[in-house]
Amino acid sequence: MIASNKQKIKRFYEQFTGTDRVLIHINADPDAIASALAIKRLLWRRVVTVAISNINIISRPDNLNMIRLLDINMIHASKINPDLYDKHVIIDSQPNHNELFSPFYYSVIIDHHPDDGDPSPFKDIRPDYGATATIMTEYLRAARIKPSARLSTALFYAIKTDTANFERQAITADIRAFQYLFRYANMPLARKIEQADLKIEFLDDFNKALTTYTRSRNRIYIHLGPVENPDINVILADFFMRINTVTWSIVSGVYENRLIVIVRNDGLRKKAGEFVSKAFGHLGSAGGHKSMARVEIPIDQLGNEVDHDDDAKMVLWLIQKFEKKRWSKSKKI
Repeated sequence: MIASNKQKIKRFYEQFTGTDRVLIHINADPDAIASALAIKRLLWRRVVTVAISNINIISRPDNLNMIRLLDINMIHASKINPDLYDKHVIIDSQPNHNELFSPFYYSVIIDHHPDDGDPSPFKDIRPDYGATATIMTEYLRAARIKPSARLSTALFYAIKTDTANFERQAITADIRAFQYLFRYANMPLARKIEQADLKIEFLDDFNKALTTYTRSRNRIYIHLGPVENPDINVILADFFMRINTVTWSIVSGVYENRLIVIVRNDGLRKKAGEFVSKAFGHLGSAGGHKSMARVEIPIDQLGNEVDHDDDAKMVLWLIQKFEKKRWSKSKKI
């Protein structure tokens, strides 16, 4: 593996010259942000300039806290002048993942998601890895670069979040990278980033969830109605799983004309991802992992299923979907 990474870093460096101006394209989350920082470090003093461009609007409090506390500079794609750059890199994603990535030719593609088949002079796709940050940590080690506390903290936090504290897919390489980064990362700072996951406006949603939730067979069902930020669905689903008798937590809300359903379970029973795929896949996108899943359904697809403007009927519909054995065949509620 070490020899392979040494060969990869050599080929990586061959893609650049001392006169290059490099733009790194990301869909910003902790893994993408940290991996982009690693690319900047690898190219330090090897090119004229390196900038990071994010295609998404960053709204999660923990991600905003990571950017603020680690003093990370990024430029939104809408404000980028592509003529200022002659080399493009995409990390923790691939050109086909979003139309905003597609206009560019990429000299480097590095990702841990399944290969989409996009051509590039340098391409390193490792779908068995739990995080792209693991790949970048191996690159740094192969280049004999000791990461700073700031970079180590970013990569450490990225591996931690993308593997969900090693509850999701991870391999030995992820564990090795995590242990290596632990030596150099600022642990108090990493904890501070992780703990900042609430905004003051989320408190109204907490109030609604706590006063209207439905409990059935150790499962919590909540429909929030319209939400300003779908992250609150995730936060509440995780929050209710902290109750010792709850085995499933299902939280839905409407955002930008889509019904967003976040599912969590204790991982001991049905696989959440497979379950939602079968239950909701005919209506929209649905999938996930054993203990966590996400559903996104265009509102106009719900016309024959349920009245989405009625919170009580929405909760009843969710219960019906998750507890079919207690109900007759589906019909509009």
